[in-house]
Amino acid sequence: MNLEKLKKKKDDCRNWKNVEPWFLQLQESCKIEKLNLKIDYGDWFSIGNRTDLSQEEYEIILKTAQKLIPWRKGPFKIFDLEIDSEWQSNIKYNLIRPYFNLKDKIVADIGCNNGYYMFRMLEDGPKRLVGFDPSPLTLHQFEFINHFVKSPIVYEMLGVEHLEYYNHKFDFIFMLGVLYHRADPVGTLKSLARGLNSKGEIIIDTFMIDGKEELCLTPNKRYSKIPNIYFIPTIPALKNWLERAGFGNIEILATTITTSQEQRKTIWSFDESLEDFLDPNDDSKTVEGYPAPKRVYVKARKIL
Repeated sequence: MNLEKLKKKKDDCRNWKNVEPWFLQLQESCKIEKLNLKIDYGDWFSIGNRTDLSQEEYEIILKTAQKLIPWRKGPFKIFDLEIDSEWQSNIKYNLIRPYFNLKDKIVADIGCNNGYYMFRMLEDGPKRLVGFDPSPLTLHQFEFINHFVKSPIVYEMLGVEHLEYYNHKFDFIFMLGVLYHRADPVGTLKSLARGLNSKGEIIIDTFMIDGKEELCLTPNKRYSKIPNIYFIPTIPALKNWLERAGFGNIEILATTITTSQEQRKTIWSFDESLEDFLDPNDDSKTVEGYPAPKRVYVKARKIL
């Protein structure tokens, strides 16, 4: 992104709290122009090598990455600088990777954070790739990385509630780790359906609880120290939600228990992470006494 566009972004978002330090530091890193950089689409999404930069340029890159802490999604390697994020998002991406082909498709990532998944998806050759996330910090992280990737990814500071009003529909939508943050899960899934082209597909993941009945947990105030968790369904309940929202061909891809291999605190993240969210005497429970985080991954197709 060039400086003129960056300034427009700032003007558009001038009321963001504490955005100024991020924006000014991002301007500095965007003065560094490098072409034909080597990109590795592996677990560590990597751009360039240390030898591509002078010492002064490398220090600017380091300072920018540090200014944009916390990094929740990743990991990234920028000119050999390893940004070891709180979430090892490669684990989730590699789990769902066998279940989609994005070649020439119009794709959305809802709750895209800093774009880690979208950068990985570039290798598939989608026709168009749009991320939705209203966070100013993750936008700056995305712009920092994309300045060197120079991808055509579009980052919209919008939420899932804006999807159905967007200026075009999508063939494939990802919504990873978002549904449990929504007070109206069925309404959210209906928004996904309305944002899809005919027979479009989704992959979502969400917290789940075990059980064969159509029930869900409604945490009181916090779940795993997270305040905005509303409903945690059994798999039968989640299937009901999807069917009510207009989806069929529902396929359970996997269920996983979140471990410290996937989520943990690092020097690039918050002071607390998964180990602080679980009961210190029983890691099968959260500190509030609920079942420890478990996720279900689902693929479904729009049928209405």
